[in-house]
Amino acid sequence: MARKKTTANLQTQKSIQSLQPEINVGLIGHVDHGKTTLVKALSGKWTDTHSEELKRGITIRLGYADVKIYKCKSCEEPDNYFNLSEKCPKCGKEGELLKTVSLVDAPGHESLMATMLCGANIMDGALLLISASEECPQPQTQEHLMALEITGIKNLIVLQNKIDLVSVDQAKKNYEQIKNFLKGTSYENAPIIPLSALHKINLDYLLKTITELFKTPERDLQKTPLMFVARSFDVNRPGTEIKNLEGGVLGGVLKQGVLKKGDEIEIKPGYSVEEKNQKIWKPLLTKIEKLMSGGAEVEIVQPGGTFALLTSLDPSIVKSDQLVGTVLGHQGKLPETRSELTLKTTLLDRAVGSKDKLVIEPLKLKETLMMNVYSAATVGIITELKKDQIKCILKRPVAAEKGAKVTLSRMMGQRWRLIGYGEIL
Repeated sequence: MARKKTTANLQTQKSIQSLQPEINVGLIGHVDHGKTTLVKALSGKWTDTHSEELKRGITIRLGYADVKIYKCKSCEEPDNYFNLSEKCPKCGKEGELLKTVSLVDAPGHESLMATMLCGANIMDGALLLISASEECPQPQTQEHLMALEITGIKNLIVLQNKIDLVSVDQAKKNYEQIKNFLKGTSYENAPIIPLSALHKINLDYLLKTITELFKTPERDLQKTPLMFVARSFDVNRPGTEIKNLEGGVLGGVLKQGVLKKGDEIEIKPGYSVEEKNQKIWKPLLTKIEKLMSGGAEVEIVQPGGTFALLTSLDPSIVKSDQLVGTVLGHQGKLPETRSELTLKTTLLDRAVGSKDKLVIEPLKLKETLMMNVYSAATVGIITELKKDQIKCILKRPVAAEKGAKVTLSRMMGQRWRLIGYGEIL
């Protein structure tokens, strides 16, 4: 009987994978090092769609774009062997689809680290962009690498971008700086690929490396579904008639299990209400009306790749990313909502991302910390303090499992700086 279930599981997995991206690949790095330009080069899509993002020229919210990687069997490597077209750009013959990935474009600006840390929790692998025209490492480059280590991402490809702006000697010097920066970290042996996202130089080699290094994890589709919500929005245009209104849309990734069109779902922590002069949080209950993945409507989604689901919720509840940081799944099967967290903590020696290498002092009673768990960002105030253990009251509750990693950031020099992490007890 077990063998039959396993076979059915694999067949279902193969069927779903043909319709949606297999993995999430994060694109991270210091501000203006070329992340969004690379997404455009790979997918043909600008992920900066928020008005403030376009005006300021930086990424504020997590952006998503799907990329299909093809291999031409007729052409000899490396000429157009790995490319982005169904038909080979060189010989015109049909290519073989090797992998579909979902790129998660995370912000690099120092004030947006919380958003980047949320993104790290939904990545299977990461591309770290480092500009060849600047000294390495930049402050946020250090912080991003540390965030990847804390969140347990094992697969990393380093991209030495903007090689078109420097001389050969400058490129070699910068390459050595990158090697020294990675030395002693979990990514000491990570591949380093020189490229120009703007002029699409070395993209074929990048596609080859993604295909070879970022393997699709084996998914257990029998587990209870758990989705991390990373975006939520209203798709209705102003002035739409009531009869034509569509429900709120949620975007994100599945950690485990599958979701199907028509599923009755629960969203936690949900919404807040006043009862007996106390603020409590109640889950939202709704139904999946439509699923979108890989640019097409699908009947079912599985872990690997970002997707969106149309619900029957009032659009005003989800608009402007109001439900970002929530978790979603079948009713009664989600992690508990926590207004307090008890954490086993690990502090770093020095604050990451500061040029002056600030020493991290011990945590203090009543101290306020920025905390990130799954795709949620919240603020916690320390109410109990023991050796390597703290208890915090959260300003906004989170739904999280025991053992989940929580990143800790402290206000230092008028900004939140990553100082360590904790594990929920």
